[in-house]
Amino acid sequence: MALIIGASSIEMRIYGAATLKDKRSVLRPILAALRREFLVSAAEIDLLDAPGMTLIGLAIAANEAAHAHAVLEKCIDWLERERLDVELVTYEIEIL
Repeated sequence: MALIIGASSIEMRIYGAATLKDKRSVLRPILAALRREFLVSAAEIDLLDAPGMTLIGLAIAANEAAHAHAVLEKCIDWLERERLDVELVTYEIEIL
């Protein structure tokens, strides 16, 4: 049995976030929803001091690469569909 790790980095623009407090008020519920709905690990990993931008990281452990990739794709689709207060600038998915 193999352990497969799926990882994704997602750069996002946060509309209306003029301060870090504004950014946190948008980002905190997004990360919590991703954890709750998709059972992934989620955290802000870069652009910590940029109020209008963020880079989040997602990770999932699975026994099949296809499952890990599918879950991360669903996370990205959810962000694009449900979170109109952010814009996905770029993302990448890596299977380890």
